[in-house]
Amino acid sequence: MNKNVRGFVVIWTLITGIIGTATFFGIYLTYNTEADSITGENTVAIPVPATDIPEQVAVVVTNTQAPTNTQAPPTDVPTDVPEQDDAVDETATDDTDGAQQSADDTDTETGTDTDEDGGQAVAQVNVEQEQPQPTATPLPIADTDFQLAIQVQAVIDGNPDIQRIWMNDVRNLGLGWYKQQIRWDEIELEQGVYDWSRLDISMEVNLEYGFRVLATVVTTPDWAREPGVDLEEVGPPADNQDFVNFLTALLERYPGQIHALEVWNEQNIDREWTAADGLSAANYVDMLREAYIAIKDIDPGIIVISGALSPTGGFVDPNTGVVGAIDDFDFMDQLIDAGMLSYTDCVGAHHNGYNISPSVTWDNVPNDPDATFRGPFDNPHHSWSFRSTLQTYANKIRLAGGDQRLCVTEFGWPVTEDIGGTPAGFGFADDNTLEEQAEWMIEAIDNMIEWDIVWIASIWNLNYGAQAGWDPNSDNTPYSIIGPDFARRPAFDAIVAWTSER
Repeated sequence: MNKNVRGFVVIWTLITGIIGTATFFGIYLTYNTEADSITGENTVAIPVPATDIPEQVAVVVTNTQAPTNTQAPPTDVPTDVPEQDDAVDETATDDTDGAQQSADDTDTETGTDTDEDGGQAVAQVNVEQEQPQPTATPLPIADTDFQLAIQVQAVIDGNPDIQRIWMNDVRNLGLGWYKQQIRWDEIELEQGVYDWSRLDISMEVNLEYGFRVLATVVTTPDWAREPGVDLEEVGPPADNQDFVNFLTALLERYPGQIHALEVWNEQNIDREWTAADGLSAANYVDMLREAYIAIKDIDPGIIVISGALSPTGGFVDPNTGVVGAIDDFDFMDQLIDAGMLSYTDCVGAHHNGYNISPSVTWDNVPNDPDATFRGPFDNPHHSWSFRSTLQTYANKIRLAGGDQRLCVTEFGWPVTEDIGGTPAGFGFADDNTLEEQAEWMIEAIDNMIEWDIVWIASIWNLNYGAQAGWDPNSDNTPYSIIGPDFARRPAFDAIVAWTSER
């Protein structure tokens, strides 16, 4: 019997073990089947901290730091020079490129990563909260590298195809800027009534090319002038608010299309500033201040440029006693004293050269015995010298505590050898050759970069000669770098070569 009992116990133990093992596997399989139906996978979900961003989340990298403006002070230039009896007359947004690097299968609106089947992953990150947003490319005011532009006379016959010819020339020159004069008196003929038709053509054509635009705004319409002034001459408005209203209308019509704006032009000579109070630096700064505030309220990225002075000596009409010109060095001092540097991003300057190179100072001009125009050689004065003019302006700004650079809104050298005549008062142009025009233009550009005192420089000019039919009596024609019959002057090709090497 004990033998039978022992056999029964062994058999029972084996049966119990088999049943227990089967039960364990049954429970195990049942549990995992239910887990699969809930999670879709046989893993345990682990929360991911918000700072651990999965690889497939887009990362946006932006560089908002503007280039550092490291300006070396220019070399000293004497400012105590002999007075000149006769005046020397001068001729006168950004696209947002915020391309965001994004990865496949990322839902940036909800901040949730999804797999290819559209299933929601466990790790969730709010991209909008955790990542910086794309920003625009640097505003014009933040791009402090040297910029080269050229003055273009906008189409005058209403034909946009002609304007495209000029824009193609700007592109062929390899430039990113062009300068255009905007005459207030031709647009607002009556107060509050604007004729934008001609300006629309140049601005709309430029949208096809994408150049940055430096606009010089000048010339008050008659209805806005001071009572009793000579309306045959250009001058400021009686009420600066009228000028501000025009600037506002201009910038609102062409939002993001004007990148630098020069407020007036050569306000130290009476033919550009005929006013009841005469030539007045303080009155100009009042206009500049109101214009600056209005411009910045509309578009803070626009570079505001103070009106460039005419390089000249002082002149008083002996018959009337009227001051016809104030020496530009003296007038620059007066502008600074009146607070100009508080209301400008860049100080405007002009120097349309005479018959000497851009590298010589006024007091060290080597004699040219073959020159027929003797001004720079026999009557030394700072106004003859491109170098002395720019470096002295820069010194004055630094001594006043300003950090502004210059915007040379006109520079060039005139030549008459291919136009068959000489404009009145431009005898110095007869001494220059086409080759010298090209050589001195590139020399001036290289100098401005080396001196590190110039932000924007605009060549005077592309096409005024062509628009005037190369009239030898036009004082703009000798400076044009497109010669008769639309031939490229050597200066044109020299600029192409210069830009292609940069």
